[in-house]
Amino acid sequence: MAIATHLQKSSVMPSPRNLTRQKLIHAAIKLFASQGVNETTTKQIAELAQVNEVTLFRQFGNKHGLLLAVIEDADVFSQLGQNLIADLPPASGLAQMLREYANTCLQALEQTPAVIRSLVGESGQYSIENRQGLGRSFDLANRRVAKYLKTNLGESKSDLQLPTEQLVSLLNTLLFGYATIELTSEFHGLWRDREDFLDRVVALFLAGAVPQGTFAPTAIDRADAQSVPLDLPEPIVHQILQQAKKHSLQTYAIAYVLFGAGLSASEIVCLNRSNHLSTSDRQLFQITQGSARQVPINQWIMGKRYGSYLKNPLTQWLKSRKDDRAALFLGTDGNPLTEAGLHQEWQELVREIITTTGEAPIVRQTQSTWCVEMLMRGLTIEAMQTLTGWAANHIEPHVLRAKEQTVLNQAFNLDKTG
Repeated sequence: MAIATHLQKSSVMPSPRNLTRQKLIHAAIKLFASQGVNETTTKQIAELAQVNEVTLFRQFGNKHGLLLAVIEDADVFSQLGQNLIADLPPASGLAQMLREYANTCLQALEQTPAVIRSLVGESGQYSIENRQGLGRSFDLANRRVAKYLKTNLGESKSDLQLPTEQLVSLLNTLLFGYATIELTSEFHGLWRDREDFLDRVVALFLAGAVPQGTFAPTAIDRADAQSVPLDLPEPIVHQILQQAKKHSLQTYAIAYVLFGAGLSASEIVCLNRSNHLSTSDRQLFQITQGSARQVPINQWIMGKRYGSYLKNPLTQWLKSRKDDRAALFLGTDGNPLTEAGLHQEWQELVREIITTTGEAPIVRQTQSTWCVEMLMRGLTIEAMQTLTGWAANHIEPHVLRAKEQTVLNQAFNLDKTG
């Protein structure tokens, strides 16, 4: 959920004693949620609250003072922590628990760039009292998440090398740092995408916070820790694509791109129409996020052809567009699709599909599936480095999977020939 949503949920009804103050806070919450902090003026807030702008200055000093009052009165970061915990799916181990929390938190933060930029960029203008209030709010949110981890880890928490509160505070610091960098800069090269960042964070915490051998990795934990989610079998891939076709033109196009180009969710939501090139003999994306490169979009996916270079799920989606937005994919509000929105579409798409591990497919598995398929079709590690921007050690586990699949296919073919 977005922080703005938490602000709206956590606000309280005004009392007769501080009616004016509460009217201004409610007006600020509404405007901050709809148009962001930076774009909201004190005049707009006062007009919506139906009070004189001078009254706002008398109550809060300036917009920054009002923003901090919103945070303190609405208990925004504490509510964020509480609601994030409520949104988390069940986890089978520490690695998955950390990853699910981190991913859910980043999805919430990415939907509130104005709030984050204001908190970071304008914090030098806050008074010491407001800074202390902000710190208390962060601390309360931190303790709520720590309590969640303690409850779900049970007896295993005694094996941690760091107190749970310290573990969570370090994790939240990394997440807010990531959000700040992503929302304020481009082409930094610090990580390929969000999945790469989450892989590093989980691996860091497992290596530094947990003694070796404490947690026996499950299939899911092992995939998270080694940055290699399991690839999906052919029937599941085609089932997902068929479900996507029934869902909508955009969903079908997204599934086609996930399995046909091997892009991550964060790369897909950054694509514009101008990044797509389609001719009679080729179709590709020009990737500008992270590692700049060109990536072909394959019309053959797991032995089945999905259209041609000029007529396929992606080109059909683009031809159906009546808008002039530059983004390749759009959210339900008509704005560029966010990563959280893409994950939501994916979850709706696969909610009735179960893999061989008994879990629903995750978006990250599409990239591994594509990578394994490309290696099985003859591409080298060096070629995959060029297409993905990955380091060789990140591709090597996929090479092993491709070899395993190739051997299995050979064995099946021998059985068919007798």
